[in-house]
Amino acid sequence: MERIICIIIGYIFGLFQTAFIFGKVFKHMDIRTEGSGNSGTTNAFRVMGKKAGIAVFIGDFLKVVLAFFIARLLFGGLNFSMYAALGCVLGHTFPFYMGFKGGKGIACSLGLMLCISPVLAVVTYLIGFCVFKAKNYISLASLTMAAVFPVLMAFCLLGGILGFDIESVVIMFIISALAFYKHKENISRLLSGTENKFSVKKE
Repeated sequence: MERIICIIIGYIFGLFQTAFIFGKVFKHMDIRTEGSGNSGTTNAFRVMGKKAGIAVFIGDFLKVVLAFFIARLLFGGLNFSMYAALGCVLGHTFPFYMGFKGGKGIACSLGLMLCISPVLAVVTYLIGFCVFKAKNYISLASLTMAAVFPVLMAFCLLGGILGFDIESVVIMFIISALAFYKHKENISRLLSGTENKFSVKKE
């Protein structure tokens, strides 16, 4: 029952669609009708500019952090917090009031990584940054980070490091799988060589 409550708590936090809200309040636009149509950080950079993109990233990053620590405060332990984070990603990617069409969950996932292990998070961020600098594809860097972090967690589990258990690692792999699912069109474009390079709207 506690796990379900944590998922619900996280889902509620995930419903705070930063890009959509920022676009409506500050830009008087619906981001879902601009650029890629995605309600996430990358599209915010492309259609609303650098300041908006940073604000959206911070909002999406922090909402999973809040959900994570509220679940920990209420129930204690990593696993309950992981369920709250999973709920937050689900709320972000599948918000009911937007026809279940939200963002892709990468900023949320990056926030979760930092909550789980700052050391593993920094390693993952650096790998993602190197991929981005080499190729200039946000999608490729995002997918790389989504793949690397749960693998690092699994290695720590096998080595008895950082106190992870199988449940927390499985949840992280599920969150990673969601990221890959939401990026399925990006993956197709990456494979065909038609993916868009990262760009920021001039303000």
